[in-house]
Amino acid sequence: MRVAVAIPAYNAAFAVGGVVRRALAAGYPVLVVDDGSGDGTAATARASGARVLVHPRNLGKGRALRSAFEDLFGEGCDAVITLDADGQHPPEEIPKLIAAGRGGADLVLGTRRHLFGAMSRVRRMSNTMSSWAISKVARADVGDTQTGFRLYARRLVEATGFPESRFEAESAVLVRAARLGFAIATVPVRLDEADGRATSHYRPFVDSARIAGAVIRARFETLPRRVADVLR
Repeated sequence: MRVAVAIPAYNAAFAVGGVVRRALAAGYPVLVVDDGSGDGTAATARASGARVLVHPRNLGKGRALRSAFEDLFGEGCDAVITLDADGQHPPEEIPKLIAAGRGGADLVLGTRRHLFGAMSRVRRMSNTMSSWAISKVARADVGDTQTGFRLYARRLVEATGFPESRFEAESAVLVRAARLGFAIATVPVRLDEADGRATSHYRPFVDSARIAGAVIRARFETLPRRVADVLR
């Protein structure tokens, strides 16, 4: 399995260098997508050893991930590991996700449910409620649907696409993957920072509404015919 790391980054110069260096030290090629940052994120990532793509303006996390997938799958990768740029996700935990991928999973989520107690009350309630609701819609017991620490197999992304532009993309792809019968696995991982709210660009009301709309659309949309060909 040829695996690479993708890091979507927006104004993350304070942390992205450390994430890049640790991922490279663990033995994985790293692509950072600087999503219109104004703080030197791209320069910091390059100086730390990453290959960097730059969006001239902020397009959203989903669009940054799509750019990474197009690049890395186009280069022949079989799977892509996604890490947040703020240092929450320890690259040393990547082998756990790869092991699940090698075991047959097409989408692997590095979950934090065992760490919800260490989060703030607001963050804990938000993650618990959203994970419950999205799991019900997807008809799959995921437990932590909002984690950005994931493994995506190429065939899954080719089948589901990644059309949403912002935070809702990660929830919508989960619903599409479940509907299509792709194997979804969850792996408990440690975090360097359990909460992460201070460094998040997530807007609770606006982005929660986007996620709800995207999840509903993903649940009831007609999936493209090419999906059947991918699953044969």
